[in-house]
Amino acid sequence: MVLGVDKLSDLVREKKLVDGLCERELTNPEGAGFDLRIGELFELEGEGFLGIENRDTPNLKKVAEYKSDDPEVLFEIEPGKYYLVTTIESVNLPKNLIAFIVSRTTLFRSGIALFNGVVSPGYQGKLTFAVCNLGRQKIKIALGARVVHITFHEVTGNANLYRGQWQGGRVTTEGEEKQI
Repeated sequence: MVLGVDKLSDLVREKKLVDGLCERELTNPEGAGFDLRIGELFELEGEGFLGIENRDTPNLKKVAEYKSDDPEVLFEIEPGKYYLVTTIESVNLPKNLIAFIVSRTTLFRSGIALFNGVVSPGYQGKLTFAVCNLGRQKIKIALGARVVHITFHEVTGNANLYRGQWQGGRVTTEGEEKQI
């Protein structure tokens, strides 16, 4: 079952389900979830490795970061470029909720594809996803812009809490590591 905005608003106030929401999302969210904003953008550098038990993600270069005291700062996403993105907001999922992130339609209407995963019960921290400009034109995007929509779904029955190494919003590995 998808949770509605009334239930979500209660969970934000009482349990800090989502920290850092903008005023619009706190007072008048659209649909049955919240829009989340771009906090940081990273380019991948170097090689990565994904083995059966170990992994080493490519190094990252931070290319842009939202600062609330700056005026609207635009970042240009070039055709074919791939970026990891973190959100301004953080989530604190309890054991009985799972979350899904989807693209706001302006992204794909502009040629920007979203790559993301499921947010598991027990995950806490900023969210990381990827965007890639699949179009032929450059697209300017404001840091702090609402780019994804998150919905929360109730888990019935038992759920195991997230125990992965990305807990807390970590974006990359620091060298090769054993996967949990």
